[in-house]
Amino acid sequence: MVVTHTHEVATKGQGDAHDITAAVARAVAQSGIGAGTATVFVVGSTAGITTIEFEPGAVHDLNEVFEELAPRHGEYRHHLRWGDDNGSSHVRAAMLGPSITVPFKDGELLIGTWQQIALFEFDTRPRRRELVIQIVGE
Repeated sequence: MVVTHTHEVATKGQGDAHDITAAVARAVAQSGIGAGTATVFVVGSTAGITTIEFEPGAVHDLNEVFEELAPRHGEYRHHLRWGDDNGSSHVRAAMLGPSITVPFKDGELLIGTWQQIALFEFDTRPRRRELVIQIVGE
C-alpha cells in the first residue's frame, strides 16, 4: 500500500531550519500502515532534508559548514545566467539532497532519541515549502 501526504512549511530564508519530525510521524500514524518506510521530499531546488540532533548548536554548525563550502556572497555562474543571487542556495541544496527515507514499525518512526528530521532552507528569501511524505508498507 502507498499513501501520500503533503505538508507546508513557511521559511524565513537561507539558514532557516525546521524540525518536521512531528509532521512526518503524524502522516505515518494517519496512513494506517503498520510497518514500512516514509520518504520525505521537499519540492524545489533550493532546500534540503536530513536528520540531525535538532538543537541550536548543531543547526548553527551545519549552517556554518555550508557557508564555508558554498559562501552566500561567492561568485556563481547561476547569478550571471539568471540575474539573481541564489547560486549558493542551489549548490547547498544539491549537497544536502531533497529527500530522506525513514523506516517505521508499529506506526512509529524508527529514529534515535536525539535524531530529528529537518528541513533546511537555502534560498535567499522566505519561501513556502511543500513537503511530500510518501508512506509505503503493509
